[in-house]
Amino acid sequence: MSDNRYLNVALAQISPVWLNRAKTMDKILAAISEAADQGSQLVTFGEALLPGYPFWLERTSGAVFESPKQKQLHSLYLQQGVNIERGDLDSICQLAKQRKIQVILGTAERASDRGGHSIYCSLVYISQAGAILHVHRKLMPTYEERLTWSPGDGHGLQTHALGSFTVGALNCWENWMPLPRAALYAQGEDLHVAIWPGGLHNTKDITRFMAKEGRSYVLSVSSLMRPKDFPEDTPYLDEILQDCPEYFANGGSCIAAPTGEWLLEPQLGEEAVYCATLDHNIVYEERHNFDPVGHYSRPDVTQLIVNRERQTTAKFIS
Repeated sequence: MSDNRYLNVALAQISPVWLNRAKTMDKILAAISEAADQGSQLVTFGEALLPGYPFWLERTSGAVFESPKQKQLHSLYLQQGVNIERGDLDSICQLAKQRKIQVILGTAERASDRGGHSIYCSLVYISQAGAILHVHRKLMPTYEERLTWSPGDGHGLQTHALGSFTVGALNCWENWMPLPRAALYAQGEDLHVAIWPGGLHNTKDITRFMAKEGRSYVLSVSSLMRPKDFPEDTPYLDEILQDCPEYFANGGSCIAAPTGEWLLEPQLGEEAVYCATLDHNIVYEERHNFDPVGHYSRPDVTQLIVNRERQTTAKFIS
């Protein structure tokens, strides 16, 4: 048996300081350190955690065209968004290298290669050496998210080795998309990370389903969002919080084993870093009777073609 058959992982279920990149970064760095202190080799965070999910859209009539209110909120989102080329994630990369821990982080990315003035829901994969291995921009924003997030591309449909495991990740409802899942399976994925803005309604069913389908471990990591997590100077705060629920996102972070059984049941309503140890031998055992891209596949009948080219509006030739 391999010495690295076991992998220690952490799910950081934390809230942002909403639309405040610097203060949310402080919370992320603290959670990375806590995970590393507990011996984790991988720590994961929720969708668009840095600097926060666009909760204002459904609370403030986000679809109103030429609305000064929506323009002001979108402007704030852009200003607090993550620009990787500017170095906004450098402190996270440095800490990952210092503590020798991989990080998967959900961001609202201002992409320089698309002009820098649109937001992409981007999942950033950072190695134990502190290098950004890839940035996956969400293929299709969901419903009202399309009012503020731009569609991504297939460039980030990649996997990476970590010990005995091959790790892949998707954003939120991308996890419902069979073909992106298949693209990761085809690259040997046996540890899938699903990142969510939060909510038991998102994680309680699909986490175990994906584990059964892929015969893989599945980590669903969610953010937490409560009314108190909105700073007092948030524009239109009274309207956003009017008749609001106890939680905008109640967590629901969980881990399913390749058997489809819970290793960590969904965790609700608490900020915490949840840790677990994964045994790669269980992957081997569950692939005995089903391997979706191996012995239980028919590529002569059905095949998937994946375009992983990063999309851009201009190509400059010097």
